[in-house]
Formats: sequence, C-alpha cells, structure tokens
Amino acid sequence: PGSKVVNQTCTTMFGTRSFLQRSARKFTSFKGLPKKVFRGNRQFSTAGAAVTEADVLECQDKWATAIKTISKTYLEKGDFVGAAGAAAGELYGYGHTNVLFKPTKAAEYPFRPTGGEAMSYFVGGSNVDGGYEEDGGFAINGGNGWKEVVFTNHQIDLSGPVAIAMGSYVFTCATTGDEAKVEYTFGYKRNDDGKVRIFLHHSSVPYSQ
Repeated sequence: PGSKVVNQTCTTMFGTRSFLQRSARKFTSFKGLPKKVFRGNRQFSTAGAAVTEADVLECQDKWATAIKTISKTYLEKGDFVGAAGAAAGELYGYGHTNVLFKPTKAAEYPFRPTGGEAMSYFVGGSNVDGGYEEDGGFAINGGNGWKEVVFTNHQIDLSGPVAIAMGSYVFTCATTGDEAKVEYTFGYKRNDDGKVRIFLHHSSVPYSQ
C-alpha cells in the first residue's frame, strides 16, 4: 500500500486543531519482539550490571532526540510511523519486561501496557492497528512538530539494575516556538540483553488552580 494523506482533528496540550497527516503505513508491532504483556517478575541475566547516572542521561538524550526526529520526519512527509516504531523498540522495554506507561494526554485509556498502545499515543490512533481515537500523536504535536526537548532532573535514584528519575522537560513547538513544560517520572531497567530501557513513564502537566 502507498502513502495516504488524511485530514485529522486532534487535541494536544495546545488545544484542538485540524491538520493534514501523511503516513506511509500503519504500525502493527515491533519486529522480533513477543506481543504478549508480561504479568510477572523477570530475572536479570546480567547479574550485577547496575544502571548508572550516565546510562540515565544517555537514555534521556536518546528520548529527546527521538521526539525531534519523529517530528522532523513527519514535517518532511516521511515515514514518521516507522521512525517512531524503531525508537520505541530501542527506548522502551516492551517485549523485555513490564512497562508502566501513563501518558500526559490520555483520558479514556490512561495506562498503556503494550507497545501498540504506546505507539497509538505517540503517532496517533489512526496510524496504529487497534489504535485509540483519543490519540492525536504526541510525538508530532498535532502536526506542528517539536524542535527541542530539554530534560531537567530534580533527582535520580540509582538502585542496582534499576534507576528512577524525576523532573521536568520543556518541549518547544517547531511551528510557533511556544514552550510547554511537563513533569515526569521515568524508571530505567537493564534488560536481559544488557541494554537499559524505560520500564516506567509517568507524565503530567504542572498543577494550576
């Protein structure tokens, strides 16, 4: 199947807007990874391989780069869904461990335990088989894209093969230059293949009265 252009309306942190979206293909699953959701604890095969602060900072840098790359690919009318799938498989622990993901802008389906549900949130429900209608595609910012993502860690706790980071990140819109501040808690775990991936991601906008 070839590319398609559709007119889609979605809600982002900047409000509701309509935009033209181009997708080369729908996301189905991560290649080479099991589709089931892990319900129990998994043993670490890399005994003693602690997650370091450098590992955490590297993961955060890769996450920020992935968001900017997905946005840039979208704005250049490329295969942003494929770019997002590759990044998610590298950054998140789906297929390796349980992943506890609570996105910022998710109401009807606030928790995303599978890779497909996470992809729906990042690239839009219409671009994922079984995607959710409420998902407009955070990684492309409702069609405007993101040009910068900056992490500021409040604190990082290191506990052997697991690390937790809490803080805030600022997203800069690629179209308007507006900035949006979001608060996060990320958990990083060293998986059986020795790579450090996200197993916990909770994100929310700052409280305001």
